Amino acid sequence: MSAPSPRTPRPLVALVGRPNVGKSALFNRMTGERRAIVEEIAGTTRDRLVGEVEWRDRVFDLVDTGGLAEPTSVEGSGAYIDAIRSQVESAIAEASLLVFVVDVTAGITAADHEVAELLRRSGKPVLLVANKADNQRRVEDAAEFFELGLGEPRAVSALNGAGVGDLLDEIDEMLPFLPQAAAEPAAGLRVAVIGRPNVGKSALVNAILGQERVIVSEIAGTTRDAIDTPFEYEGEAMTLIDTAGIRRPGRVEGSIEHYSVLRSKEAVRRADVSIAVFDASEGLRAQDLHIIGIALEESTGLVVCANKWDLVKDVWDADRFKASVRRRLRFAAWAPVVAVSALERSGLDDLMGAVRSAGEERRRRIQTSELNAIIRGALARRPPTLTGRKRLKLLYATQARTEPPTFVFFVNDAALVSATYKRYLENALRRHFGFQGAGLRLVFRTRGEGE
Repeated sequence: MSAPSPRTPRPLVALVGRPNVGKSALFNRMTGERRAIVEEIAGTTRDRLVGEVEWRDRVFDLVDTGGLAEPTSVEGSGAYIDAIRSQVESAIAEASLLVFVVDVTAGITAADHEVAELLRRSGKPVLLVANKADNQRRVEDAAEFFELGLGEPRAVSALNGAGVGDLLDEIDEMLPFLPQAAAEPAAGLRVAVIGRPNVGKSALVNAILGQERVIVSEIAGTTRDAIDTPFEYEGEAMTLIDTAGIRRPGRVEGSIEHYSVLRSKEAVRRADVSIAVFDASEGLRAQDLHIIGIALEESTGLVVCANKWDLVKDVWDADRFKASVRRRLRFAAWAPVVAVSALERSGLDDLMGAVRSAGEERRRRIQTSELNAIIRGALARRPPTLTGRKRLKLLYATQARTEPPTFVFFVNDAALVSATYKRYLENALRRHFGFQGAGLRLVFRTRGEGE
């Protein structure tokens, strides 16, 4: 199995700001028709979009940290400010340049001040953008935002494009001086080992690396508390990403552990396959399911690992135990379950075999004709129901990318696609094509949108 080529390093520019300031509209304006198929990436508190921007022979990645649900509480309340803080902290940790978007029609709000203070303390370069400056009077109103202490506000209109070219010119001028993302070695399949504390995760990592494995080198990962260790397994290059234990949000105390959780989630985002470890002697707990959910949100490959099997092997039959785990994992029935003892170094070959298989499934590409034949069959077996006076019509589907396998469905109205019908279509794909251990992404687009 050939190792994937390293991704060409380039800067990441993040759009940050409170909800409803037009970040998503600005994202779409900046990425324009040149953008790659927009990738949905589940963030720590909301879905994020990442697109490619090409401007004056330069290319950079743009992330829209929008998608945060509008809070029901009053602006300025604790829940509202905490949600914005979490959004900005994530952007600060990842981005080379921060574009702080404010709404010129709303004026300066308490939330704007909160974001500005975080950005000033970050030490990262910041461009202040006053959006919705759709006419000359609003362009003049943008001067009010000097008060935020982040320099001159750039008046733009995502709606009509005014000022966006100048903004891109300014970003273009800054790109040569921005830190590039760390180049990743061509180290094959990237495998993140995740789990709550005290499930034997570190022991499992040592067992994997210590049993007839060749450790190539040890380098600091792009997330400080996740160590990337390139190694070889049966002659195949891999990289093991060991992460800090992920606790329930309510148990994360203090800023150090808060950032540790963020970095663990970022490690999952960098992985091809996640090994979700739980303690077989304790069974699958609610927090274990939460951690598995993180891997599902990122659409990595997934292998569920029951560690400390040596403590229960005299009590449980292995097949019965795995069946009981799968009953709890109906939402990820496609993920293999492997029983392992890191202490006795048993089950490791089964575990790594499942990891390799999941990696191969993520690279599968389905022919468009075969894909559409399966979808037509699924539609015939269970036609979409009426929603109001409209019925969903699936026009055609195509596989847009691999790693993860991403399928784009062109429909008459994407708003008609229910979560239930989306699951039905995913299950139809899995029944025919397998994709064992591989997370899938299904994207629905209204006909004419993004074609």
